This record gives sequence, structure tokens and C-alpha cells, in this order.
Amino acid sequence: MQKRVRFFQSVNFKIALTFILILVISIEIIGAYFISNLENTTITSFYNDMNQRTSALASNVGTVLNNSESGENFDDLSSEVQQVINNMNMTDIIEVRVINAESTILATNETSGTSLVGQKNDYAVLNDFDVLNEQQVDENNERVYINVYPIQSNAGNLGAVYIRSNVESQYAEISKTAFIFFSASLIAAVISIIVALWVSRSITQPIEEMRLHAMRVANGDYSGRVQVYGKDELSQLGESFNQLSERIEETQDSMEAERNRLDSVLTHMTDGVIATDRRGTVITINETALSLLGITSEEAVGESILTLLNIQEDYSLRRLLEETKDLLLDRSESDRRENQLILKVNFSMLRRESGFISGLVAVIHDVTEQERTEQERREFVSNVSHELRTPLTSMRSYIEALSEGAWQDEEVAPQFLKVTLEETDRMIRMINDLLDLSRMDVGTTTTLQREFVNFTELVNFVLDRFDMMVSSQEKEYVIRREFTQRNLWVEIDTDKMIQVIDNIMNNAIKYSPDGGTITVRLIETHNNIIFSVSDQGLGIPRKDLGRVFDRFYRVDKARARAQGGTGLGLAISREVVKAHGGSIWAESQENRGSTFYIALPYEPYEEDWWE
Repeated sequence: MQKRVRFFQSVNFKIALTFILILVISIEIIGAYFISNLENTTITSFYNDMNQRTSALASNVGTVLNNSESGENFDDLSSEVQQVINNMNMTDIIEVRVINAESTILATNETSGTSLVGQKNDYAVLNDFDVLNEQQVDENNERVYINVYPIQSNAGNLGAVYIRSNVESQYAEISKTAFIFFSASLIAAVISIIVALWVSRSITQPIEEMRLHAMRVANGDYSGRVQVYGKDELSQLGESFNQLSERIEETQDSMEAERNRLDSVLTHMTDGVIATDRRGTVITINETALSLLGITSEEAVGESILTLLNIQEDYSLRRLLEETKDLLLDRSESDRRENQLILKVNFSMLRRESGFISGLVAVIHDVTEQERTEQERREFVSNVSHELRTPLTSMRSYIEALSEGAWQDEEVAPQFLKVTLEETDRMIRMINDLLDLSRMDVGTTTTLQREFVNFTELVNFVLDRFDMMVSSQEKEYVIRREFTQRNLWVEIDTDKMIQVIDNIMNNAIKYSPDGGTITVRLIETHNNIIFSVSDQGLGIPRKDLGRVFDRFYRVDKARARAQGGTGLGLAISREVVKAHGGSIWAESQENRGSTFYIALPYEPYEEDWWE
């Protein structure tokens, strides 16, 4: 978008203003110097003239007073002095007074002041009979020049001459001259403005065209060309600008093609990619990286990669560049399996041919499943080793005791052999369970032998068996049934589903207190049947609830192992239920018991199916 430049901000105005300011400053300096010298010369000349005229008047009056007879009448003497005053040049003179040695006024130039002749002089500066040349301000606030000159003879002072002249008129002439000068300067400034604007316009017009063309180029329009007016420097600049536009257009097309290819690659990459400048500031990030880090592009671009990956406390940019190649980040929000996120970051430096490091590229891989699988593998190997070592250690102890002579003891030997057989059976069961799970993992398990079964009767059959086993158990328990009144027919593998129900019921009995109640519920929903078993045991901690279906995982390891469990029952149950297209889960509150749920696909049957 083109931004309008105000006239007062334009180069055209600045050039014209520069010319005008140079002219005005020059005129002002010349004018100030001229007026100052004019004022100094004029006033000095005026002072000198008045001083000479005062001196001449004193000389002429002195001649009259020296030639007068001692007994001459005062009026005659005053007339002679008045005649001398009348004969002098009175230009710019306001007042003239002549006094005798007794300070009596002999003559004056004031027509209205003839009555002053013969009176005592009232000007103190005149009575001193000293030379005085001084500028003063009169009662009308106008500047006047005062000259006092004594009339002397060989006998002493004969009197004095006083002249008050109008120096204000000289300043007025100087002001008039200054006004004429500055009026002429103003006219010259106006003419200079017009000329400066015309000259600046001729200079800035090609620049303006190049500016507009540069804005079009910046907006991606390379079709226009700058008009060349002549062969001066600006014209050569315009030609160079046109050539530059062509080169930019070619380069832009090439860069756009490369950018499109790069964007396509980054967009379709399954790994996250982050590119930074040499200071570690993010300049490019693809959608996969944004999704893995859970941020937006606005939050990422311009941010430090250390802050973005939340590693600023452990790493500096230099250490990241020089030492670190791979980094494992745990971005899990909690210990729950579904909230885990583990990222592996590979760093690579961007170097120029000179060796200068211009940036950093980080490739982010989601290795959550790999790390989880590796952790499960390690735990599985550890658990299998531990589970096998326990019965093997027990068996070895009893066999060593038998080999050392215990077999001859008729009371101890049968007990030792019984324990050895139980541990052997336990290991066989564990191996069989592991083989079943292995076959399920690789998909080679036996095909389900599905048949339509009344699931309500199947559950009752299993529970009846557990009711009959109460007397043989070490603890008492009560099984409460809460079933729907309808018969629920489902297509399942009967043997495997009985195995699942047995596993869940056995766990409920194991972890229920003596005399506790086990509640079994069977309901139907729109598309599923829900089978649940609730006990009154200690419950499962919230942190362990998501892992109870993992292999060999036990909440209370010591108690479960003492009761002969392999830790694989729930894992097998989950695989069987999944093979039937259903789901299994658990809910629990500590110290209030646990509930295990099984949901199986269900479609109500019609009576005419069996007809």
C-alpha cells in the first residue's frame, strides 16, 4: 500500500526550504551587517556634525562677546548674539541657548522662548561651563543629543553655548532604510521560493518515479519501468534501477520456485523442523513442529530456540552449537500413558563456505512410542527374570535340602516335594501365559471359536462355580448378582471368555477382605452389554490405575506373589476382549474397592432367527 508523503515531509519541500533558508540567512547576515554599519556611520556623522556646529557657534559668539564694549547695553549684546544664532544652520536642532558668565540667557532659537532672554539659566549642565556631548531621552521619550561648549577668552569664561538636537530623526531614517532593505529581501525570498520549487521539482520528479517503482517492486510488480529524461546522473540511476528490477524479477521467480519446493517438503514432513538465525532466534517452523510443541506460529517465530524447547536453564546457545547433537525432551503433561510425549531433537549447524555459522536447524522426532516400547521391553525382561528367579530359587533350596538327606525324612520330604511341584506348576502356567500373549502379539493366536451364547447363563455358570468354592477358600465372601431380566445373546468364544471372567473374579476374591461382598452386574446398552465386577478391597491408587493391564504389573507386589499370581491375567484378559471387538477398563477409589468393566458388542436378536 502506497503511503502518502505530506508536502512538508517531501524531498521537494526540503530542497526548496534549504535554498530559501540559505538565501534568508545570507540576506539577514548581510542586512544586519549593513544596518549596523549604516547606523554607526550615520549616528557618528551626526554627532560629529553637531559637535562642529556647536564649536563654531561658541567661537562666533565668543568673537561677539570679545568685541563688545564694557558698557554696551545688554539688549544690544543679546541682539548681536541672536543674529549669530539666526545665521547658523538649524537643521535637526531643537533648541539653542547662549548664556553669559553670570548664567544669564543672552539668546535662544525658540520663538516662544524669547521671554527667556535676560532670565537666569535653569539647565544645570549649562551652568558648569564644561564641554558636554551626550545622548539623552527627553520628556517626550525621544532621543536627543546635548552639546554644551564654553565660550572662553584670555580673561576666562565668557559664557556657554547649549544645543539640543533631534537624533531620533536619524534613527527614523535608518529604520526606513532597513524597512526598504527587508522589503526587497522579502520580494527576493518569494522569487527564490518559486525558483527553488521549480528546481527541486525537476530534481525530485525522477526520484519520485523511482520511489513509486520501488514500491511496486516491493509489492511484487516488476512490469513497470522508470522513465529516463536525459543523460545526467539521475537518468543513469533510473537506467540502473530498471536493470535492477529485471534482475530482481528473475531472482524472485527462482527463489519463489525454491521456496515452494521447500514449503512443500516441510509441510509434508512427518518430523518437526525449526530453523534459526545465528543468534538462535526462530525464523522458520513447520506445522508438525508447532503441533508437537503445542504452540502457534506467532508464538514461535522470533522466540529463542532455548526458550521454545524449555532448555535455557541447562544449555546455552554456544553449548548447543559446539557440543550437543541429539537431545531427548520429556514433554509429558503427567504420568498417564495418554498424556506422555517424548521428543528427540537432532541439531545441525548451517555454515557458509567461509565457515561462518549462519544458523541452526533442529529436527524433532516423536519417539514416545519407541521410548515406551523400549521401557516396556526393559520392564518385561526384568519382570520375567524376577518372576522366574523366585520359584527357581525356592525349588533349588528345597532340592538342595533333599539332596543333602532330607529325602530320608518321611515328614519333611513329602512337604518339600509338594512345594517343588507347586513352584513348577506356577512356572508352567507363567510360560503358557507368556506363550499365549506372544501369539496374540504377533497375530498367530488360534482363531476364535465363536458361537451364539446366552451370556447371562454363562456368567451365572461361572459364578455358581465360585459360590461352590467358598468353603474351600481361606476367606469368606458373598457374590451379589445384579443382572438384567433379559437374556443377552452374544457371539463369543466361550472358553476364552470364561478364562477372562475367571481372572477378574479371582482378582476380586484375592483383594477382597474376609467376609466381603463381590457385586457382579450385567446390563445392556444400545450397542453393548456391560459386565462389571466390584470388590470391597483396598482399591487401586490413581497413579497405578492406567497400568493394571500391563504385563507383570502389580499394585501390591508382595501380596500378589504370595497368593501365586503370575501378573499376566489382566494382560491376557485385555487381549481376549480386544479380539472380541470389546474393551476392558477399571475404576477404583483407594480404601473403597475397585470395579472392572467389560464391554462387548451386542445386537439384540429377533425370535425368528431360530425358527
